[in-house]
Amino acid sequence: MVYPTGRKYTKEHEWIQTSGSTGVIGITDYAQESLGDIVFVELPKVGTELAAGKTFGTVESVKAVSDLYAPASGTVIEVNAELATSPEKVNKDPHGAWMVKIALKNPKELDALMSAADYEKFVAEEAGH
Repeated sequence: MVYPTGRKYTKEHEWIQTSGSTGVIGITDYAQESLGDIVFVELPKVGTELAAGKTFGTVESVKAVSDLYAPASGTVIEVNAELATSPEKVNKDPHGAWMVKIALKNPKELDALMSAADYEKFVAEEAGH
C-alpha cells in the first residue's frame, strides 16, 4: 500500500491532511484492513474540542470496537455525516472517507507525526515484514 503524501500519520493509524488552519482526519488503509467490515462510526459533534493523542470517537467493525485518536488538537468544524448511514465507505476508500474536519489549535503538533514514508516503515514493522 502506498500512503498518500501530503498527510501526516499517527501510530494509532489515523491520518490528517491540512489546508491552512484546517485539518481533515480519517483512518488509514492499514487500520480499516485490520478492523474488517466497518458497521458503525461514532464521531463527535461540531464544536467539540479535540486534544492531540486523546480519543474522539470509535469505529465498530464485525471484529471489534476501536478508538479513534486525534492526531492534533482543535475544534471540530465539520463531521462526515455520510458515515452515519454508510460506514462501509471507510472500507472502500479509507483515504477519501474523512471523519472530521478541525480548526487546528497548534499546527506545530503536526511536527511530531509521521510522514507517509515513515508510516509505511512503521506499518511494515508492525506487520512483521
